[in-house]
Amino acid sequence: MTEILWLGRGGQGAFTAAKLLGAAYTADGGRYALAFPSFGPERRGAPVRAFTKLDTKPVVDRSQTEHADFIVVLDDTLYSPSLRGLLKDSGRIIVNSKSAADGALTFDAEGIAAEHRLPTVNTVMLGLLVGLSGVVTAENAVEAIKGYMPQKIQERNIAALLRAAEEVSR
Repeated sequence: MTEILWLGRGGQGAFTAAKLLGAAYTADGGRYALAFPSFGPERRGAPVRAFTKLDTKPVVDRSQTEHADFIVVLDDTLYSPSLRGLLKDSGRIIVNSKSAADGALTFDAEGIAAEHRLPTVNTVMLGLLVGLSGVVTAENAVEAIKGYMPQKIQERNIAALLRAAEEVSR
């Protein structure tokens, strides 16, 4: 099973990105995904965790991820080197940051989001994950956006996702 932990703040779209990844993974059929958030009664801006579990058999474990293949951090204030303790041996951390983060891959996701007039970095971070992991194709991620996002914002989100995936495949 491949497990992804998403860390963001309320309103940044971490759970939306988790769901989009799950939809992209199941697009070819014969594969299963489960995406779910973990948050309490907090308000916009409070820390949020979301999880995506991907497998070739039905995913029935609804517990929080203890050891992730990837940790995707949408807000760099939520990054801590201690997150490495939540990774599998070959796991990687991807952080939205303009500066280096010890033990993590950093990218200026906010810059890419701004290029495409997006208020959040969720689809940019999804694109970075797609480009780095290969767990889903960019085409399937695009189809997930088309299936789950309102039409008026699809084009900008697709462009940002593809730009981010291209950024890491250089």
